[in-house]
Amino acid sequence: MTRSFTLADLGWASDFLRQLDLEDLAATPCRIAAVHRSRVEALSADGPLSLILPPEFPTGGIAVGDWALCDGTRLLRLLDRRTILSRRAAGTGAARQLIAANVDTLFIVTSCNADFNPARLERYLALAHAARVEPVILLTRIDLVPDPEGWRARAEAVDRRVAMCLIDATAPDVPERLADWCRPGRTVALAGSSGVGKTTLANALTGTLEATAPIRADDAKGRHTTTGRHLRPITGGGWLIDTPGMRELRLTDAEDGIAAVFDDIDDLARACRFRDCTHGTEPGCAVQAAVAEGRLDAGRLARWEKLKREDRHNSATLAEAHARDRAFGRMVREVMRDKTRRRDER
Repeated sequence: MTRSFTLADLGWASDFLRQLDLEDLAATPCRIAAVHRSRVEALSADGPLSLILPPEFPTGGIAVGDWALCDGTRLLRLLDRRTILSRRAAGTGAARQLIAANVDTLFIVTSCNADFNPARLERYLALAHAARVEPVILLTRIDLVPDPEGWRARAEAVDRRVAMCLIDATAPDVPERLADWCRPGRTVALAGSSGVGKTTLANALTGTLEATAPIRADDAKGRHTTTGRHLRPITGGGWLIDTPGMRELRLTDAEDGIAAVFDDIDDLARACRFRDCTHGTEPGCAVQAAVAEGRLDAGRLARWEKLKREDRHNSATLAEAHARDRAFGRMVREVMRDKTRRRDER
């Protein structure tokens, strides 16, 4: 039996209502639940929809969680997003890959084993902060370690301001433990590498039974069991967007997010003698002084510098790609105008 939802249940808010004009009142608001090659699945107050995409809507520009308007058969237009999680796509290209839209909370899932990686946590935190999405760290597989609180301390060393939860993904109290972030109309996304228990958590939150795969004992690596992104209802209210395990999370346009995660280093840098200090061998470098005095971990400084370099490179590359696309679009429009003008002159 198909469940029915109101727009409020689906997460509709005044931010989206304000984007409608008189012509839009005849259209149907809907939320994208899955994106396929030539169509999208959506949810509306009238029920689930399978929508055809016009040629001007490439699937790469649509994210699960997006709000859109449709006529019941075709997608008409997307509404501006409140939040968007994205990364630079894997490979050598300069494309941006959309992860999820209109997310309120990002559950960053890591397990209490060899998967735990402070550098990866910092990346996910920077991703969340850059998108203005609340991050929450979920530490899983606590049933398999003798000292779960020790793992909490390691996570708090990354950023003790972030909410975190030690959780056994197979325990029956998972929905209760995470209920504060899963209220009606709210949307959470699960992110993390393969094998950390995301599918098990998703099953617990949504009441479904998607298959899970075991992890390798030698390196705690897992297999991909989630192969796509879907918007699914959480049993007690709210919505879940599960994501496949990401082997590579390349940040782009994340300067503000990186600054939020490493604000302690930014604060130190303001005390450097030179405003353009590279925090290398310059005299009067407050950052290097903090490292020498043991107030700042040298590894954390290296990770900050690496993320900033990567973000600058990826953002510049994407900006160049966008500039090329705009230039090509202008050229096409000029060619079409010339053709139209010559046709009219005949």
